[in-house]
Amino acid sequence: MRPRKVIVVLKGYPRLSETFIAQELLGLEKAGFDLTLVSLRRPTDAKRHPIHDEIRAPVMYLPEYLHEEPLRVLKGLINCWRKPGFKPAFFAFLGDFRRDISRNRIRRFGQALVLAAEWPDGGEWLHAHFIHTPASVTAYASIINRVPWTCSAHAKDIWTSPAWELEGKLANTRWAVTCTHTGFDYLRSLSPHEERVHLSYHGLDLSRFDHFAGERLPLDGSDADRPVNILSVGRAVTKKGYDVLLRAFALLPKDLHWRFEHIGAGEQQKSLKILATELGISRHIEWRGALAQKEVLERYRNSDIFTLACRIAPDGDRDGLPNVLVEASSQRLVCVSTDVSGVPELLSDGENGFVVPSENPQALAKALEKAIRNPDLRRTLGDAAEAKVRSEFDHNVSIRQLKTLFENEWKAA
Repeated sequence: MRPRKVIVVLKGYPRLSETFIAQELLGLEKAGFDLTLVSLRRPTDAKRHPIHDEIRAPVMYLPEYLHEEPLRVLKGLINCWRKPGFKPAFFAFLGDFRRDISRNRIRRFGQALVLAAEWPDGGEWLHAHFIHTPASVTAYASIINRVPWTCSAHAKDIWTSPAWELEGKLANTRWAVTCTHTGFDYLRSLSPHEERVHLSYHGLDLSRFDHFAGERLPLDGSDADRPVNILSVGRAVTKKGYDVLLRAFALLPKDLHWRFEHIGAGEQQKSLKILATELGISRHIEWRGALAQKEVLERYRNSDIFTLACRIAPDGDRDGLPNVLVEASSQRLVCVSTDVSGVPELLSDGENGFVVPSENPQALAKALEKAIRNPDLRRTLGDAAEAKVRSEFDHNVSIRQLKTLFENEWKAA
């Protein structure tokens, strides 16, 4: 069976916050896949993850905004106009546009025209990462060039997309995978072909997160000179719940000694710093900004507790299963998090971590206090968390699953 060249459509590439996608792309290349990457946006991160330098696939950038490259879009339209697939693609776009009258919808179709016109040599399959914007561009291009497509859905893209749009895409894609059981159940409920929706945890490249054999000090928050180190890694955005976390910190007993380190950028960072000052806890906090993975790994190993107060944002946006929880757990670092989306699929309260209701700073504060005061419990739960990651969240399982899904399609063709 001859492997086919897969065109992978991404919203942005490379992105520091989407190393799970880069990890998958590299895994597929190592499994023998020939990939070409198509990005709807150019990179904006100041730092670059080392894994992106290992990926060999060429990258094609579509016009981020159509008015910035009008001639390129016009050439795409002229090139596609006479293709047999143009008319059905245009009618599909019109049907979507009637239900979503927006510039974004027009931009998706324009980007699809450019992709279909500037088709990478040898491209025989389309795969979209995220079932919202990238999948729209992929679906239109699939119709124009009559090439089948598949999709990886994650979190925000599922929960912020209208049901009608998800139903349409699930009806037309050859298959879709998603990374949490909650997302899997929801997509299956919308799909006319339940058997085409698959659960596939991203997992972790455990070769990059070796077992941590070091011993953490038995700190219990009683010594002002040796505070318990609490770490969080994540963008400062609504769904990460950092305002809830800060309010939880403010509820901790005054005789408890701790320090908090945040790694990540995000538009809410300024307002969070103001909130920390208002709550009187800013002296306990260090805002580190974005760091490279090697530095993040070092912070996992030098911290005592990891926390992430995941929540559902007003627009429905939420995490799936945050990779940082899997990473922290792989380093025997006990995690304190919330019962949102896929978090309980990794962490079980009292068994291998602490899981509390979201939007509840009081419950979060109690869990943090218990974790701070009990170093032996931290060690026990952290060891159990690592055991679960190494037995159930190896990314090679996901790569093998994806490889099988692709190959089964190609055998049938």
